[in-house]
Amino acid sequence: MKTILVVDDELGSAEVLSLILEEEGYRAFCAVNGQLALVQAREVVPDLVIVDYMMPLMNGAEFSRELRRDPQFSHTKIILNSGLPEVAIRDQFDSYDAFLRKPFKVETLLEMVERFIGR
Repeated sequence: MKTILVVDDELGSAEVLSLILEEEGYRAFCAVNGQLALVQAREVVPDLVIVDYMMPLMNGAEFSRELRRDPQFSHTKIILNSGLPEVAIRDQFDSYDAFLRKPFKVETLLEMVERFIGR
């Protein structure tokens, strides 16, 4: 079973998204900031991370850079999402596999997830 880590400081959004992913047959875990997400990533070893850009303590770009520094996660797929336009974020971090602008359709996200890690 493929594992997905959802990182978003809006816990309600992360939990709903995790439930949707579980209904689609994935194992899903949540973290409310980048620091907690790094700890959780080492515990659950996700195949894919869906991370919000704007978060306290450690934003999505900072988290993703730290994650990529660990050889264990060098090939982990990252979907970065934000209400900001992608062009505003790309200058700070461009090593994500896909960008999804909020608000997004769940169907669009599920298509990305399946394309990156299958079922």
